[in-house]
Amino acid sequence: MLASAALVAVAPPPTATGAPAAAPGVTVEERRLDGDVPRRILDDSGFDGVAPAFAASLRGAGSYGQAERAAVRHGERLWQRAVDRAQGRGPAGGELSRDDDRPLYWARLAMTRELRAWHAGSGLSEAAGTRLLERLESASRGQDSMTGGGAGDRAKGLKRIVVTGFDPFTLDRDIRISNPSGALALALDGTVIRTADGPARVETAVFPVRWGDFADGTVERALRRALPRADLFVTVSQGRVGRIDVERYNGAWRGGFGDNENVSETGLVPVKDPATQPQWTTTTLPYAAIAAAGTGRFPVYDNTSVTEIPAGGTAPVVRPAGPTPGSAARAGGGGDYLSNEIAYRATLLRDRLGLDIPGGHVHTPVLQFGPGNTDPATGTVSDPVFVQNRLDITEQLRTIVRVAAEES
Repeated sequence: MLASAALVAVAPPPTATGAPAAAPGVTVEERRLDGDVPRRILDDSGFDGVAPAFAASLRGAGSYGQAERAAVRHGERLWQRAVDRAQGRGPAGGELSRDDDRPLYWARLAMTRELRAWHAGSGLSEAAGTRLLERLESASRGQDSMTGGGAGDRAKGLKRIVVTGFDPFTLDRDIRISNPSGALALALDGTVIRTADGPARVETAVFPVRWGDFADGTVERALRRALPRADLFVTVSQGRVGRIDVERYNGAWRGGFGDNENVSETGLVPVKDPATQPQWTTTTLPYAAIAAAGTGRFPVYDNTSVTEIPAGGTAPVVRPAGPTPGSAARAGGGGDYLSNEIAYRATLLRDRLGLDIPGGHVHTPVLQFGPGNTDPATGTVSDPVFVQNRLDITEQLRTIVRVAAEES
């Protein structure tokens, strides 16, 4: 998830007259639901009934408490359904391949739109509506269930691994887009990886591509419980074409690229206790071992490059070997977008909690459609090359997680 000056966030396409997206409070993300591609993805995965079932449950809610229970229950069901589908349990529910992360994304947005519409007529306060949305988001993203395991895992000799992914993004450029880091999260959640040192249980979650959620502390809320119980954590996002990068350094800077709400933010990463905020954090993943291991089809790099303003300087400078003392961050190895920020926040949380565990960020290759299916105006929502690319990325990242667990 690398920012690029060549990519410009644009206004979302207009929605059909009379579509639900015209309702007050509907977000930029939710307005995209009325396009042909989101509807096709929901129909072809069997997730088209998720939001109507949630709406029916909300209509029966006579209080905040009942609405909250509905939000949590249906959010958890959506996450588990997406995980089960990705891992081959239950019916596929449609023609779309099981490993696809997009049904989860679009079904969640359909649910949040239903919740906003219900809240508008509920008489509940704005704060109550915000809290309901937070509960739905955290439940449907796997964040509530990502606890890092318990005493039972320790008794069984299980290591505990936390892996995070992201929603699709750059949807105004190509609304068909999928995010291999989200697909990885669905493929790994609750699974046990066999390592040379014994079994390791993986717990995962996905995060929104929204600056505001990160400023509000969504990463820290989700990881504060999980990391102290984990033996390893890996934040993952989509990065460069044709390669995998283990990002050595993470910078405390937002570069301004538009998020999924078409919001741009530039400046220092906002965190609690900014007086003790470092300009840089570093990975504690076994980067050399990961880069040297034969993990799959894509080359793996130990990426040490950053962009900084040197101490006493005024202009940004690219440093291939990492930051220099006293410099101000302008981009980590993973750029200056939300992938760099989740890596920065997770490793800063690790350090502030005083945890001595391996953790850091890995960038997947860009997920590409097959030849002849690259134009979003004429292309299909999936193709065999697209699916195989995503499967290959998922399996290689699964192996990278195993290597990281064995070398830690």
